[in-house]
Amino acid sequence: MRQASGLPWLIKCTGVTAALLLACGLATARFGSPLQQPTVTTRDGTIVTLNRYVRERVPDLVLVGSSVTWRLKEEYFSRPGVRNLALPGGSPMTSLDIVAKQKNLPKVVLIETNVLTRLPDDTLIAKFSGGARTEALFLRPVRTAIAAYETWNHKPPNPAEARAERDRLLRELPSTFDNKVYLDRAVEQMNDDDPTAPARVNVARIKELIDDIERRGSRAFLLELPFAAEIEDSRMVRISKAIIHAAFPDRGRWLPINPPVSELRWADGVHLDERSALLVVRAIESALAERDSERGR
Repeated sequence: MRQASGLPWLIKCTGVTAALLLACGLATARFGSPLQQPTVTTRDGTIVTLNRYVRERVPDLVLVGSSVTWRLKEEYFSRPGVRNLALPGGSPMTSLDIVAKQKNLPKVVLIETNVLTRLPDDTLIAKFSGGARTEALFLRPVRTAIAAYETWNHKPPNPAEARAERDRLLRELPSTFDNKVYLDRAVEQMNDDDPTAPARVNVARIKELIDDIERRGSRAFLLELPFAAEIEDSRMVRISKAIIHAAFPDRGRWLPINPPVSELRWADGVHLDERSALLVVRAIESALAERDSERGR
């Protein structure tokens, strides 16, 4: 009789615990977690993006990069199985390291080389490369609830919606927005920065990770996205390009893209607007198709 009388109490306790965990998860997702400090590169969607990557099926194509690549939305791609792991405010090395540390790899990894001044975020790499497995057991249901809620809240558009959005953008004329104030500010900042030291560290790590990725059967290509002419001529870009091209002189390592430059527009000379990002995505898909054709010959 004692066992029978104790069973309802156990069921009630379990139910209350589950409800509390879910409530904590939803509240944390809305108001922020008091259990840990945000990492340096965390922005809205960063944790969601990486959670989604490590929990879902491995995609065919992954892009890693900074806010420059982040503008290339997954729904702009006509091919399925694309994941954009670029981190606004972050380093391409963070996502590249996370991808390389997973058990299964995508078929192709595109590595943005535009921003080499930021070092990888070791906290995020540990979190999504096995470090999270050491967390306290009682926190895992909370983290699962948060991830599920955020993934649901950031559900990507369906294929028909994505196609309609691509068609809408292509029908538009190039933007006439005057970005001179923002462009001048960006040029000034990029002429002040010396990327030499962090760029050399990042390039050395890129070499290591590419060797590991390709040894395991994937392909990796380096990718330069277009900047406005004034930005291309800045000190930071010129030095960064010299370092990365000296380290990777083989043109076969690069994915050359040829978007219609005269139609591209940037909010600040650095970040593509929506229509321009779509045009660049189309150029990337064309270059990948050409590489696939060459490989099949």
